[in-house]
This record gives sequence, C-alpha cells and structure tokens, in this order.
Amino acid sequence: MNFALNKAGEGDYDELIEVWEASVRATHDFLTEKDIQELKPLVHNEYFSVVELFCTRKNDIIVGFVGLSPDKIEMLFVRPEVRGQGIGKKLVEFAVDEKKITKVDVNEQNPQAVGFYEHLGFRVIKRNPTDSQGRPFPILEMSRNF
Repeated sequence: MNFALNKAGEGDYDELIEVWEASVRATHDFLTEKDIQELKPLVHNEYFSVVELFCTRKNDIIVGFVGLSPDKIEMLFVRPEVRGQGIGKKLVEFAVDEKKITKVDVNEQNPQAVGFYEHLGFRVIKRNPTDSQGRPFPILEMSRNF
C-alpha cells in the first residue's frame, strides 16, 4: 500500500475522532464504555489541538494518524479494518526519521501496542502505575534512546 502523509488540522478533527474511537474500541479492551465517552470529547476538544497531527488517507478517508509533541509520539491510531498493512509503522517511521522523535507512552494493558513499539526499536524505560489523569491504567514510558 502506498502512503501519503499529510498534516491534519482542525477541519479533520471529526474524522480523526472516528478513527480514534474505532481504534480504541478494537485495542483498548480495558476501557469501559464510560471511559471512552469521557475521553472522546477531551481528545477531540483538547488533545488534538496541543499536538502536531499527521494523517494518511486511502480513497480520501483518513485511515491512520499520529499526534506529536516535540519529543514524543502522543497518539497513534489506525482504523481496525486496515491494521496490519504497515500504516502504523509508516507513521512511526515518519515521527522517528523526519521529526526525530525518540519517546512514546503506551498503556501497559495494550500488549499489542507494547509489542508493536518494541518491534520498532523502543524499549520500556519506566512504568507509571496510573495514566496522566490519575486513573488506574499503568503507562509504560518507552524510548529508542536507552
């Protein structure tokens, strides 16, 4: 599959949140429906605006995106129906190669994501027992510089 990466902006937020929700439902089975409904407006209204967003499209539909801070992958989500086609890897390679990103935080309860990042050269450097909002979702800080 050929991947074109584009910068995403506010006009893409509604489509990005669709990708986010579909991906979360497919991979974050530790989250309850209540958790997802509480997170969704935060992601859409607050989190998207504080990261640099890049997306890839297939047939003019966003199939995956990455949100970056200056030194960290803050979010990476891919539509479930296209997982395993190299989209996530391409987005991470862009972050690492073009943006010189070396860090990512991953939910410990999402072993597929942990394995994905390990496969791409990241290693766990620290474990936090809660997420950034103090909820009981352990976060693994991972880095390519270890």
